[in-house]
Amino acid sequence: MDSEPSSVVVPRNFRLLEELERGEKGIGDGTVSYGMDDADDILMQSWTGTIIGPPNTVHEGRIYQLKLFCGMGYPDYPPSVKFQTRLNMTCVNPETGVVEPRLFPMLANWNRDYTMEEILVRLKKEMMSPQNRKLAQPSEGNEDGRVDHKGLVLKCCIM
Repeated sequence: MDSEPSSVVVPRNFRLLEELERGEKGIGDGTVSYGMDDADDILMQSWTGTIIGPPNTVHEGRIYQLKLFCGMGYPDYPPSVKFQTRLNMTCVNPETGVVEPRLFPMLANWNRDYTMEEILVRLKKEMMSPQNRKLAQPSEGNEDGRVDHKGLVLKCCIM
């Protein structure tokens, strides 16, 4: 008889349903939230996250919108994470808003037990780190045409 505990691998869709349920219930103090972009997305790939900037930082009071994309390899592989809201952080590409895995250890050292919630919480903690808490930020808004949730570039010109 084998005395070692067996490890059960939860299938992708069950895992994503668990994350969806948790996201719909609300998380912690309400400064981090997430949910699906499109209820008709049967593959559950496209998600939206929100982080309210932590107090006593340059991020305080700002609302940051993110897109998370869980490919078919999730949770064995990390989702791609992109800020829709412009910000300056050491782990975020300033041009695209993409969280660079090589600069964000949680994505670089991904573990299938990590969740989207944990990514958002860790990004919020990163905002409070010494290298990011006082980093000059762009003016608020999405004025430079970052891609919105449907993949379209939004620009507005008043003539």
